[in-house]
Amino acid sequence: MESKKLTSPSATDPLSIGQLAERTSVSVSAIRFYEDKGLVQPSRNAGGQRRFKRADVRRISFILIAQQLGLTIREIGDALTALPDRRTPTQADWARISTGLKDRLDQQIDELTRMRGRLDSCIGCGCLSLKACQLYNPRDRLAGLGAGPHFGVTDPPD
Repeated sequence: MESKKLTSPSATDPLSIGQLAERTSVSVSAIRFYEDKGLVQPSRNAGGQRRFKRADVRRISFILIAQQLGLTIREIGDALTALPDRRTPTQADWARISTGLKDRLDQQIDELTRMRGRLDSCIGCGCLSLKACQLYNPRDRLAGLGAGPHFGVTDPPD
């Protein structure tokens, strides 16, 4: 009786969507969403099944970190377009991307710091209402514009 050899996948074999999901702890539906948004671009095998490059493990990891940092899907896509499509990104590739992200994060930190500074005075006044707040909406002059915010906490009216 002839025995069949079971071979484990090599480090260069493409990954199925299930394998990518397992390696990144991201659901299959999330990976499909990222594909729809152009963040990952699998090939298809003869049976039409998705096959991902091993470099997509890093791309998915980058997406997760960028989302935690508050970047939008569009911003993440813009950052990923700077990566090479046909090879695994190098440390220099990631360093190039991180330079732009650091500027974006510095702006976000500055904005959050300003918001934090204003939070105590806003909640401290006791009104707890942006609609009636004399700090952000004196004389309720924005009521005519309808519901919802009409300016950010960091940009109070003159």
